[in-house]
This record gives sequence, C-alpha cells and structure tokens, in this order.
Amino acid sequence: MITRRELASTRKRAARMLSRAGIRLTPAETRTIEVADFGLGKLSETGLELVIYANTDRYCAKELVMFPRQTCPEHRHPPVGRHQGKRETFRCRWGEVFLYVEGKRTARPRAVPPRGSEKWYRVRHEIRMLPGDQYTIPPDTWHWFQAGPKGAIVSEFSSTSRDPFDIFRDPHIRRATKVY
Repeated sequence: MITRRELASTRKRAARMLSRAGIRLTPAETRTIEVADFGLGKLSETGLELVIYANTDRYCAKELVMFPRQTCPEHRHPPVGRHQGKRETFRCRWGEVFLYVEGKRTARPRAVPPRGSEKWYRVRHEIRMLPGDQYTIPPDTWHWFQAGPKGAIVSEFSSTSRDPFDIFRDPHIRRATKVY
C-alpha cells in the first residue's frame, strides 16, 4: 500500500529519470505511470515504475523505471488458456540492471535480495545489463531483477502482458498496488 502523496512523488521521480535518459513522455503518460509496490509497502526496495505504451492481443511495449537498488521480485509468466505465457525482451536504456534467470548460479552475484525475503529468491544466474544490452526471457521462466546503485531504465518488448496471472514465489506479493 502507498499513499496518494507517495504515488504522485514516485511518478514525478520516474518521469524525471526518463527525461534525463532522453525518453520523452506525453503529459497523459506521465500522469498514468504505474507504480508497483507488490503489496509490500516497501517501494524503495521492492517495486517498479512502468509506462505502458501498448498492450494488445499480439504484443506489449513498456518502459520499466527502477530506482537505485530497487528490486522486481522473482516471478514467472505462465501459460494462460491457449497462450504459452509472456516472452519478454529487456533492453537496458540507462543505468545498470542485474537480471537473474534459471541456469548456473553466479559465484559472486552483484545484487542482493531484499532483507527478510531471501528465501523467495531462488534463481541466481546473473546477467549484468548496461545501456544497449538486451536479453530475451522465454515464457514461464523464473526471473527477477534489481537496479544498480544509480537506478535503471529498461525497455520491455513482449508478447501480450497478462500481469494478473503472473506467479510470484513470495506468497505475500500482490500485483495490484493499493493507494490510500
């Protein structure tokens, strides 16, 4: 849960980061930046700010804004009906992001799961992404990611996004943010 004031200030902060990275938004896009706290109320450590450009029955395009060391929790995009699950391509636009996917465990990972939530972060194959780096995550693949010390902006290009069906390891996660 976040307050209306926190929602407004977080949107402004995300819009400033996008602008500094040379990504211009319309006034309507700025007003509707999605703020995801995943129901934990710890936005500075577990959260994500999103600009959704398009989400159709064939594709989706988003900007993911992450503040310094902010983490998107471990999850997967499962099959839904006759759809195989979301395939997503991340392209780092600004900053540094550490993406963790299934595979061989990285010996010295650079990201640290939020304190008290470590048991919900099981995939540990690290992919370090800098501006221009790109990586595609297959459907139904466990993954999580964390911004570097200055934050990050990642463009996401994917098949249709069905966020309400995402499966998170942490049973406390709620995809829809409540504002009070």
